[in-house]
Amino acid sequence: MANVWRDGRWVLLGSAVILTLSLGIRHGFGLFLSPMSTQFGWGREVFSFAIAIQNLVWGLAQPFAGALADRYGAGKVVGAGGVLYVVGLVCMSFSDSPSTLMMSAGVLIGIGLSGTSFSVILGVVARALPPEKRSTGMGLASAAGSFGQFAMLPGSLGLIQGIGWEKALLVLALFASVIIPLVALLKDKPIERQEGDQTLTEALRAASSSPDFWLLTFGFFVCGFQVVFIGVHLPAYLMDKGLTAQTGTTVLALIGLFNIFGTYTAGWLGGHLSKPKLLTALYLLRAAVIVAFVSVPVSNVTAYLFGMAMGFLWLSTVPLTNGVVASVFGVRNLSMLGGLVYLFHQVGAFLGGWVGGAAYDITGSYDLVWKAAVVLSLFAAAVNSAVREKPVAELRTSVADV
Repeated sequence: MANVWRDGRWVLLGSAVILTLSLGIRHGFGLFLSPMSTQFGWGREVFSFAIAIQNLVWGLAQPFAGALADRYGAGKVVGAGGVLYVVGLVCMSFSDSPSTLMMSAGVLIGIGLSGTSFSVILGVVARALPPEKRSTGMGLASAAGSFGQFAMLPGSLGLIQGIGWEKALLVLALFASVIIPLVALLKDKPIERQEGDQTLTEALRAASSSPDFWLLTFGFFVCGFQVVFIGVHLPAYLMDKGLTAQTGTTVLALIGLFNIFGTYTAGWLGGHLSKPKLLTALYLLRAAVIVAFVSVPVSNVTAYLFGMAMGFLWLSTVPLTNGVVASVFGVRNLSMLGGLVYLFHQVGAFLGGWVGGAAYDITGSYDLVWKAAVVLSLFAAAVNSAVREKPVAELRTSVADV
């Protein structure tokens, strides 16, 4: 078991750096909203819709990327995703119309992210680590994505201000290209099917007939709505309130910094406490933080406090949600099943990114979307409180005994 943990550390290192780059770049896209919209005379809905398409394509491609990773190993999937990510960033730097922006930032980067983000990478981590280390390992890998947000956002803003948004995207493409050689560290192999293990079809059937699986996906939908709305629109929201672009960038960076601690803590707690109960608590806390933020006058201090508090709760849902999937359905088909759950996350992300821009263009305010985010938090807390964290065979046995 000790050798498994030692070998798993290299896998964890490669996974962490890939997530740092993949998600660090992606979390900075909101910084491009204002300069691109201003240069081309777009309303905020054009850029918002392109990012919404990105999240939707990401979600739709995720189960297929996960299934390929489960069957053939994650290396080829991550490598292909890295190539598409780089091509998408390069094409985005030359985008001068809504259609070219949608194809580059939306479709190409969306597919690229499906191969280089949580569902595939956390599946690798889960297969590489022993069960007692699995939740903590997922927390560490998820925290790496948050470190990328903290580390790369100030640099992205500096690039935009120093060399313009077009060249900034080319530099980010260079960073994304580092993902491709890092595939060598993953050393992921598909788990051989043992007697009694589920096939892909059986796993899909078990998930689709499980109320707990659907409750988990509905909760993750809310997570996607909230994080993309905040990530894309918070800088513009703060500028509308009289604060600077630097303040917005700092707040997003604080979200990334504090999420390092939040995701690690969530992963560690998930190894000791009920993950569904932890998810319920997280969504209730998100509702409280949003209500507090929008109820007081916006200032640098309140914005920074919001970034710290929301950061601690930001991606803490990821290791817990994937941990529940692993506990209930096992790890053999985890990337695919985790990808299905993540599809719902990305449907929420699509709506959070697009509705945020559309609501602003129609009403001149984000107030309705903030209220929706609070109501959805309460809904997510309710559905996660009903999730049962037991292997699917035990759940069937308990139902049969009733």
